[in-house]
Amino acid sequence: MFKKITLENGLRIIMTPMRNTKAVTVLVLVKTGSKYESKSNNGISHFVEHMLFKGTKKRPSPLLISEPLDSVGGVYNAETGQEYTGYYIKVASSHLPLALDMISDIFLNSLFKTDEINRERKVIIEEANMYLDTPMIYIDNLWMKLLYGDQPAGWPIVGPKSNIRKINREMLRKYVSKQYVSQNTIISIAGDISLSVYDQIKKYFSSIRTSKPSAKPKVIERQKSPQSLIYYKKTDQTHIYVGVRGYNLFHPQKYAFQLLGDILGGMMSSRMFVEVREKMGLAYYIATDTNLDPDSGYLVTRCGVNNDRVEEAISAILNQYRIIAQKKVSEKELNKAKENAKGKAILSLETSDSLASFYGKQELLENEILPLKTIFKKIDKVTIDDIYNIASDIFQPGKLNLALIGPFKNKNKFNKLLSKFK
Repeated sequence: MFKKITLENGLRIIMTPMRNTKAVTVLVLVKTGSKYESKSNNGISHFVEHMLFKGTKKRPSPLLISEPLDSVGGVYNAETGQEYTGYYIKVASSHLPLALDMISDIFLNSLFKTDEINRERKVIIEEANMYLDTPMIYIDNLWMKLLYGDQPAGWPIVGPKSNIRKINREMLRKYVSKQYVSQNTIISIAGDISLSVYDQIKKYFSSIRTSKPSAKPKVIERQKSPQSLIYYKKTDQTHIYVGVRGYNLFHPQKYAFQLLGDILGGMMSSRMFVEVREKMGLAYYIATDTNLDPDSGYLVTRCGVNNDRVEEAISAILNQYRIIAQKKVSEKELNKAKENAKGKAILSLETSDSLASFYGKQELLENEILPLKTIFKKIDKVTIDDIYNIASDIFQPGKLNLALIGPFKNKNKFNKLLSKFK
């Protein structure tokens, strides 16, 4: 079971001792990401993430950060999202002092050397090029742009190349000094630890800044009719996102909303997989995902299909949306989705890094931590009527969206498919 302590300066520490493991993960989460950016500095959260591995006062070169961790078999990385940025180090528990020293050092004392910045901006531009050349990844950017347009929620996390080229040391240091502060930060540590590790964490992070961070603008939802975004690219396969606006992280029916996604396309025995792949042979990959952020959410079915069968695939997906909105699911199908969700949750939390993330991100995004038992009780309370009411609510023309990457320039035929949805 976890223990949470909030220091006087607002820094939150979550400790989760685990049995039957000799590993430990230290995760530092900051409540800032691309949704906290402006048009002129979009991409800076991601740029900062890269720079925290490029040298500190104590370890002035990237090699002095990577080599000590590599020498003990450590696993370390970072991620930038719309809502948060996270840094983690996972090591054998005997090397916990190294992990705490290292992660606190990069978090609090990074140098942001100009030569390293100039070198890393080239790396980030190549990362952006990689996404652009990978339709299966890049379509996610198009999807967010389609839903949210010209606001932070619709901008790419990596940022435009024009911004990447102009971000400088002053901008990076200013952003970090504003956002990387105690009230915005959570230290989540899980694995082979005792609760006495609290004193070590407090010592290592004693110099964290205590100023007030900037808030993010609220996501604005604007849609009254079906929308589409067609991105022309010569590809051997067309990649499709078809979905609707949904519920946010605080919606009372969020668990039912997630189960609806599982029923549609979250399993190999789900409706989309059976119909679109198994029966129609349209796609190798097809899945339905639900995304719930603090102030927005959506449900989307994604797949890759032959360029000649795109309309057929879109129609098949829309048909499954139509069916589930018009006819209630069976008790058997709902129970399968519930047990699937609970089973996957248990399996996903077997490691120290996943457990540190599970508790840390709940606290960061929801200001509340629910143990699995409580979540399972909420899942079990979902009814057939809940699924039906949600499907009826979200699967409407005014919430329908299509993003597509493939060798197409005219989107009229795709808009006609969407307009027929009732």
